[in-house]
Amino acid sequence: MPYKAQLDPQNQYIIGSYETDVAIENGLKFHVDWLKGQKTGFFVDQRENRRLLETYSKGRRVLNMFCYTGGFSFYAMRGDAQIVHSVDSSAKAIKLTNDNVELNFPSDSRHEAFAEDAFKFLDSIQKDDYDLVILDPPAFAKHKSALKNALIGYRKLNAKAFEKIKSGGILFTFSCSQAVNREQFRLAVFSAAAMSRRKVRILHQLTQPADHPINIYHPEGEYLKGLVLYVE
Repeated sequence: MPYKAQLDPQNQYIIGSYETDVAIENGLKFHVDWLKGQKTGFFVDQRENRRLLETYSKGRRVLNMFCYTGGFSFYAMRGDAQIVHSVDSSAKAIKLTNDNVELNFPSDSRHEAFAEDAFKFLDSIQKDDYDLVILDPPAFAKHKSALKNALIGYRKLNAKAFEKIKSGGILFTFSCSQAVNREQFRLAVFSAAAMSRRKVRILHQLTQPADHPINIYHPEGEYLKGLVLYVE
């Protein structure tokens, strides 16, 4: 028997039902692929970080890399961003992103989506095109054996973002790799800043919400690490 959608205890998002593929988070609607999507189709663990991004978006030119279904993009649009560009290598993800634009901001010309490799896209843009950039890639290391290459990947990705972002820009950068701890991620990002010779300040240090608890005897449970950085 189908069940009805219900609000979570904090009224932040609607738990989907068998009757619909639309979830609501903080007043924004999202098409969700419950069966084949990543992490049951929607990354609820980023909801508080998306709300924070909204507060930084007014008047900014926003680039959302690894956008998946466009979550950060729509918070930026609601935060009155000047433009929002969403990038993902998956054409299916880009279709979901565009469908979600129509759910929330129909015919809004501020948004454009691109199905393209992240590094190729960053190489193609001009310096100063964007002054708010989100880097929320899939896990670069799912096992300890991949840790070295993952840290190289985070360093290269963030260095490219530092190279391209406009002076006075804001960078939201994340790792969801359980095998990468907070200190290792920070070092990779700070090394990237040094490589790019940009002056960078930490505005926020981010993690997963309380409904994704971390057991003190399993520190790897703190899988989501994030930094909000001001780039001079």
